[in-house]
Amino acid sequence: MKHRINPQIDCVFKAILGAENNKPLLISFLNSVIKPDSPIVVVDILNPYNEKEFIGDKLSIVDIKAQDEQKRLFQIEIQMAIFPHLPARMLYTWSDIYAAQLQDGEKYSDLHPVISIWLLSENLFTTTKVAHHHFQMADLAQQKILNDHCSLHVLELNKWQTTPTPSVEDQWMIFFREAKSWSELPAQLNTPELRQAMATLQRFSEKEQAYHLYQARENAIREEKTQQALLEEALAKHAEAVKSQEEAVRKQEEAVRMQEEAVRMQEEAVRMQEEERREKEAALLEQERLWDLLKNAGIDPDAP
Repeated sequence: MKHRINPQIDCVFKAILGAENNKPLLISFLNSVIKPDSPIVVVDILNPYNEKEFIGDKLSIVDIKAQDEQKRLFQIEIQMAIFPHLPARMLYTWSDIYAAQLQDGEKYSDLHPVISIWLLSENLFTTTKVAHHHFQMADLAQQKILNDHCSLHVLELNKWQTTPTPSVEDQWMIFFREAKSWSELPAQLNTPELRQAMATLQRFSEKEQAYHLYQARENAIREEKTQQALLEEALAKHAEAVKSQEEAVRKQEEAVRMQEEAVRMQEEAVRMQEEERREKEAALLEQERLWDLLKNAGIDPDAP
C-alpha cells in the first residue's frame, strides 16, 4: 500500500463495518462476537458510512448502528482512549438506543434487544487478562439474568492473544489491532471478509481524497488525545495542589490544637497552683484555729 492505514481510526473503522457494500463484513463480525444460537444472515445498516459526516466535525462520536432479521439492534464503536467514566458512557449510549425504540402509545412488548459492542485500543480492566467481557442485566447472587435485552460486549485489543489457528473473532481482533503495520494479509487471516477489509484500507491508502480524510481524522484524534492528556495532567496537578493545601490546613489545625493543648495544660497548672495555695491557706487557718482552742483550754502550744 502507498500509505499505512490504521483501521482503528473512526472513518476507516466505519467504512469497514458500516458501508453498505461491506455488509458481509458486518455480518461476519457480529456473528464472531455475539455467537448467536442462530447465525445472523441479514442486517440493515441504520446509519451507513458517509464520508461527509466526518468532514468539518472532527470530534464527533462515530458509531455503527444496525438491525438484524430478528429486529435486534446493534451499536458498534471503536474507542482509542480510555477515561474514567467510559463505562457510564457505554451504558448511557445503550440506554439511549433502547429507549428510542418506543414512541408515544407503543407497548413495552415492542422493545427489542440492544447489543452494544465496544472495541478498545487501551485496557479498561487492568486487573484481568480476559480480553472479551460480556455484561448483562443480572442478579449476581442468584445468577439470574433479567432478560436478554441488555448486552454489552467490551473487547480489549491489547489483551488479545494470537493463536496458530485463530477463530473468526480472533481474526477480526488481530486485524483491527495489527493491520496498520501490514502491507498484505498474513496467511492465517487470508479470508474473503478480511481481503475485503484490506481493500477498504487500500482505498484509504491510494485515493487522495480518502487519504486526506484519514489524515484529518487521525490528526483530530491525536489532538483530542493530547488535550485529554493535558486535561488529565492539569487535573492531577490541581489534585496535588488541593492535597498540599489540605495537608497545610491539617498541619495548621494540628498546630492550633497543640497550642490549645498547651494553653489548657498551662491553665491546668495555674489551677493546681491556686488549689495548692488555697489548701495551704486552709491548713494554716486550721492550725491557727487549733492553737486558739489549746490556748483557750490553758495549754500553751509553744511550750517545750
